[in-house]
Amino acid sequence: MAGGPTTPALVAAAAEAGALGFLAGGYKTPVALAVEIESVRAATGGAFGVNLFVPGRPAADPEAVSAYVGSLEPEATALGAELGEPRWDDDDFAGKVDVVLADPPDAVSFTFGCPSPDVLQAVRGAGSMVVITVTTPDEAARAEAAGADCLCLQGSEAGAHRGSFGNDDRPQQDWSLMPLLERVAAQSELPLIAAGGMAGPQDVAAAVKAGAAMAQLGTAFLRCRESGANEVYKAALADPRFTATAITRAFSGRRARALVNGFVQGHHDAPAAYPEINNATRTLRAAATAQADADHMSLYAGEGFLAAEERTAGEIIERLVSGLAP
Repeated sequence: MAGGPTTPALVAAAAEAGALGFLAGGYKTPVALAVEIESVRAATGGAFGVNLFVPGRPAADPEAVSAYVGSLEPEATALGAELGEPRWDDDDFAGKVDVVLADPPDAVSFTFGCPSPDVLQAVRGAGSMVVITVTTPDEAARAEAAGADCLCLQGSEAGAHRGSFGNDDRPQQDWSLMPLLERVAAQSELPLIAAGGMAGPQDVAAAVKAGAAMAQLGTAFLRCRESGANEVYKAALADPRFTATAITRAFSGRRARALVNGFVQGHHDAPAAYPEINNATRTLRAAATAQADADHMSLYAGEGFLAAEERTAGEIIERLVSGLAP
């Protein structure tokens, strides 16, 4: 969970509970990521992974991006914020690959695309399992052909950004988790990680029964004690006025599932432009957080958000695996 919720303490707690936690490499500098890896190693001898964002391409329509960012000026002004530059960047992908090669975690997962075979071979050669996030059967086949060791199947119920290889509006791209798991299990012998919308032990048990080797949850840990999510975010997840989630590009220019707040409702016109729009709205979102204005925050969450608990990560993991056969 990039952007703050995933902390070294959360990853270490997951490892101590027997789970495989992943540090979020997205939006961090290589130096910051290296420090977090060291922090996890100092806290636990258990296994853990690192997730990296694969860079895409600059927005195809810069004028649409400028027009959209300009339309946000009144809201930014009301919050006392100045919008950032809608610039493209590659999240220093190469620098962070160097970090995981120098200090290899047990697994490295990639989201938003499939890196080159050279990168995958280097990561595997350093001793890390290579995991590729996929959202369709076609992406699963492409990731396997590229050399993935394991596939993370992200159903459309998942919170935050879709891990799709592209950022377009292709038809039939939103596969629910169970149909996706069934289809990919029939075409691949790779270990499969099920992700998306799971909230309780019955969901985890169903995913494993359907062929998943592991179940991956994010939203379930947003309110836990080790989570780095800010208090306004945590409170919103339990606020009865937030009753639904929707997939939106409003905050970042990339399709992401979030609680339906005022910003989501008011900006259905956001173009496909990631990370340009994400960079432009960062200051607006930060100002909203500082003012406890949940209607202008990116409250990313999966469909099972109502089950998120304010407990320790270890307690949550214990509950989630309670439905599995001994």
